[in-house]
Amino acid sequence: MNFETFQGIIIPFIGTALGSACVFFMKGELNRTVQRCLTGFAAGVMVAASVWSLLIPSMDHAENMGKFAFVPAVVGLWTGILFLLFLDKLIPHLHMNSDKAEGPKSKLARTTLMLLAVTLHNIPEGMAVGVVYAGFISGNVNITAAGALALSIGIAIQNFPEGAIVSMPLRSQGMSKGKSFACGLASGIVEPFGAFLTIVAAGLVIPLLPYFLSFAAGAMIYVVVEELIPEMSEGEHSNIGTIMFSVGFALMMTLDVALG
Repeated sequence: MNFETFQGIIIPFIGTALGSACVFFMKGELNRTVQRCLTGFAAGVMVAASVWSLLIPSMDHAENMGKFAFVPAVVGLWTGILFLLFLDKLIPHLHMNSDKAEGPKSKLARTTLMLLAVTLHNIPEGMAVGVVYAGFISGNVNITAAGALALSIGIAIQNFPEGAIVSMPLRSQGMSKGKSFACGLASGIVEPFGAFLTIVAAGLVIPLLPYFLSFAAGAMIYVVVEELIPEMSEGEHSNIGTIMFSVGFALMMTLDVALG
């Protein structure tokens, strides 16, 4: 693995770490409006990344299939969605601002269930970074180093608020600052590991790379629709979540086009 690739898969984790470190400088939980802003922003980044960094390259790579170039994108998209649905049913977890855990019944602590929910969220992000760098390494897909870096930076930007959203509520529930910070880090460590494993897997089956790209897109879109959009919209009606979704979408789109 070259330095560019190593840097690319670590940058998103650094974003999570910096966000988790907010627990040392801020008191209490994040304001509900702020949470909705950050969640909407993260959702916008993920949707734009799914389109420009994953689905479009997937179809570009399959252009030799002519008018059927959409097939790998559709198949991979649905496989990614079903994979996340399977994990959602398999792993007990608790979404932010929810009182009822999802998945199989468990006696795990509330804080553990919340941590598992964010970890589930981060799995497709790590896969997305990994598969884009696999495409860059292979040289068989029209993905540049700058384009891959754009995705890493975009994911890191939206990981910053996610780290804070994990660590600060844990602190407000009585957990020490150090442990709260560690939990925030733990929620994000799955990303570099997931990215590395995806690079290895995709590197072994380069002809299937379009499916890997769209698989990651499907997994990310599942997270956005199933988790982030409901969280940014719940409670008293407000347009702030939608506005921040648009800001995140525009930022990620700009990064991908400008750097790609």
